[in-house]
Amino acid sequence: MSYNILLVEDEAGIAEGIMDYMKESEITFTWAADGDEALALVYEHEYDLALLDVMLPGADGFEICRAIRAKSYVPIIFLTARGREEDRLYGYDLGCDDYVVKPFSMAELQAKIQSFLRRSKGLWTKNQVIQVGDIKMYPDRLLVEAAGEEVRLAPKEYAMLKYLMEHKGMIVTRDDMLVRLWGYDYDGGDRVVDNHVKKLRKALGDSGKMVKTVFAKGYRME
Repeated sequence: MSYNILLVEDEAGIAEGIMDYMKESEITFTWAADGDEALALVYEHEYDLALLDVMLPGADGFEICRAIRAKSYVPIIFLTARGREEDRLYGYDLGCDDYVVKPFSMAELQAKIQSFLRRSKGLWTKNQVIQVGDIKMYPDRLLVEAAGEEVRLAPKEYAMLKYLMEHKGMIVTRDDMLVRLWGYDYDGGDRVVDNHVKKLRKALGDSGKMVKTVFAKGYRME
C-alpha cells in the first residue's frame, strides 16, 4: 500500500533530508514550502498524513492543522523548533497527534510516521460499521450516529469513541488512552482523558451512559 504525505516545511534542507531518508519506503511526499501553498493543497487534495512546521511564511502550522481537521481525521505531526509546553498543548488541542521537536532523529520520525499510518489504515475501510448499543460509527465517512441522530465529534473524541467501541466490554486504562491518542511523548496529566470523556458523553446525549467509569482504572464501553 502506498501513502501520500503532505510535508509543510520552509527549510529546504530539512524537507529534502526527510524525503531522501524515506525514499525507499512506500511513501510519496507532497512538499509545500509556505503556509499559503499548503492551505491550497489541503483544500484541493486528500492526504494520508501531514507533517507540519509551525513557523512558516504565510499561514502558520496551527492554521493548517485547523484546516485539515475541518475535513479529515488523518494523523497530523507537528515538526518544529517551538517546544514550549504551551505550544505543544495548543497543538494537541487543535487535534494534532504528535509533536516532534527539532533537532530530531530521522529514524524515530520514520517510526512514528509508519506507526500512525498503520494505526489509521483501518479508519478508511469501506462500508465498515462499528456498533455498540444504539451508537453506530461509519469510519469511511467519519460519521457517528447515536439513537439514529448524527453526532458531531471533535477529532480526539472521535478517536476515543472508536477505540472504546473496538474494545467493547474491556477496561481501557487512562494510560492506554494517553499512549494511543496523545502519543508516547505526551507529558501532561491523565486528567486530559477524563475531560475528553466528559465531552464525549455530553455529545452522545443519553447514549453517553454506555461509557462507564471503572473506578481507579479507566473506562469501559458496554
